[in-house]
Amino acid sequence: MAARCALVTGASRNLGAAIARRLGEDGWAVAVNYGKDDAAAAGVVEAVRLAGVDAEAFPFDVTEEAAVATGIEAVRTRLGDPLVVVNNATGPQPFISLEQQSWEDYLGQLDFFVKAPLLLLHATAPAMKEAGFGRIVNIGSEVITTGTAGLGHYITAKAAMLGLTRAWAKELGPHGITVNVIQPGWIPVERHRGTPESELEAYRELVAVGRQGVADDISGAVAFLASEGAAFVTGQSFAVNGGRTLD
Repeated sequence: MAARCALVTGASRNLGAAIARRLGEDGWAVAVNYGKDDAAAAGVVEAVRLAGVDAEAFPFDVTEEAAVATGIEAVRTRLGDPLVVVNNATGPQPFISLEQQSWEDYLGQLDFFVKAPLLLLHATAPAMKEAGFGRIVNIGSEVITTGTAGLGHYITAKAAMLGLTRAWAKELGPHGITVNVIQPGWIPVERHRGTPESELEAYRELVAVGRQGVADDISGAVAFLASEGAAFVTGQSFAVNGGRTLD
């Protein structure tokens, strides 16, 4: 590989932060992308550096073409070409009744789960092709299988991410670039604070391993897909949800 740089979008907290730390432990220099929280991003950078690798924070909007081009150039200058891209960034996920959902609600979700991955692909694929190595790991959701009332806009965009994963895998495979999607179960994060224990327990009752997932369950799966050992795995969807769904 020409470099060992991994880019994780939306990495200042929650799943993204855990993924960034794990990739650092595996020896990747990590580009920590984020939106607004400078302090949180700096904390993730410091945590990654404790693994003895380089890390930098890169604040740019992954849904804006010019911002992505500038951001990836900054990553390339400071850490090298990102040969691993983890599409984790997300926006608000409001529950909206079907009758109230607008086309703009759908476009807002598609911006993060289709447009952003495409912009990042355009910015990073040339270097991956030159290196003969690349890993694109998309973070989806189990809801494309379970369905959830009031989240049609979100579920539709996550389902589209699965479609692009499969199509991209076919086209990029000959260049040594793999594309996979992880479908996490419900991992309670900051926005879930205040969720009634009864709701959490009802979810756990449907999980085969009998517990709620944690961020490190997802980061471990990402680390495998980013590794050289996963070179023969592409176009796949991985449900990381303790057996709640059995596809």
